[in-house]
Amino acid sequence: MASDEQILTALKGVNYPGYSRDIVSFGLVKSVAFNNGAVSVELELTTASREVAQSLKAEVEAAVKAIAGVNIASVQIKQPAAPAAGAAAAGPFQNQQKAPGIKRIVAIASGKGGVGKSTCSVNLACALQFLGARVGLLDCDIYGPSIPLMMGIKQRPNVSEQDKLVPPNAHGVKLMSMGFLLEDDQPVIWRGPMIMKTVQQFIQQVDWGELDYLLVDLPPGTGDAQLSLCQTVPLDGGVIVTTPQEASLGVVRKGIGMFEKVNVPILGIVENMSYFTAPNGDRVEIFGHGGGRQEAERQKTAFLGEVPLFMEIREGGDSGEPVVVRAPSDPPGQAFIKIAEQLRKILG
Repeated sequence: MASDEQILTALKGVNYPGYSRDIVSFGLVKSVAFNNGAVSVELELTTASREVAQSLKAEVEAAVKAIAGVNIASVQIKQPAAPAAGAAAAGPFQNQQKAPGIKRIVAIASGKGGVGKSTCSVNLACALQFLGARVGLLDCDIYGPSIPLMMGIKQRPNVSEQDKLVPPNAHGVKLMSMGFLLEDDQPVIWRGPMIMKTVQQFIQQVDWGELDYLLVDLPPGTGDAQLSLCQTVPLDGGVIVTTPQEASLGVVRKGIGMFEKVNVPILGIVENMSYFTAPNGDRVEIFGHGGGRQEAERQKTAFLGEVPLFMEIREGGDSGEPVVVRAPSDPPGQAFIKIAEQLRKILG
């Protein structure tokens, strides 16, 4: 007998036409039911496109019938009225546009500041590049950009013939940050609409070229930058960075809740500053230990791994040579490479 969980798992194998995300993570599946070998699925789309509906109907039927014990698949699709002539076709979110040439877009987020999110973003980007992927890293922390320092590069981007910004390259990773456009120590004193416009331009007006992964380093919290990114492009998922103690985990849950509200799947949780090994070999759990793994189990998401406190990680960030680049085979570098391998498996 098929369960709702089996049906949803099968539907996660059905991507929205033209996108790399599945219809479950987009929030398009409104109900599923099983009775005497018959499965019924209800979808609700934001597009009136008949072609999209027919394609999804056929794929959903095939996916459901592949479940053992299912003989009949009934798919009901709700759609809005057809738009006026000349109106643009809508995707699963009407205000999103796919970024051409970018296969996967992943947000690196944390509920609060000071947990090492940017450090993880930089080293995960370099780790994915080390594993052979084409990688870009977008610094969406408009008020406090730190990626230029951590990647050891400070230059204004060039402008292409198509009037797009050409992202600088450091350690094999394409980069874009507000820090490239400001003078040293110049503050950004902007209201929300300016932040939203800048985030949109960093996605749509930058010549990213062909990328396997674009990692987006988000600022702390659940504000304008986060929502602007979610509204601008369809994200393949979010990675949450936390430290082990409850003060961090409590805010992490808010970040997870934000992603759930905008239908962005959580790819997993990284526990940073997990522990410290003293010179005499003693393990010191400064911020406690295991909170990230426990929270991943509570949220029913993947625990991507833990990153201990290594002085080499801090030194690499301050010097502009991330530890993954400086010493990929040493334990600090291996910690990030193992997380990158996990992330790559989840994304496919």
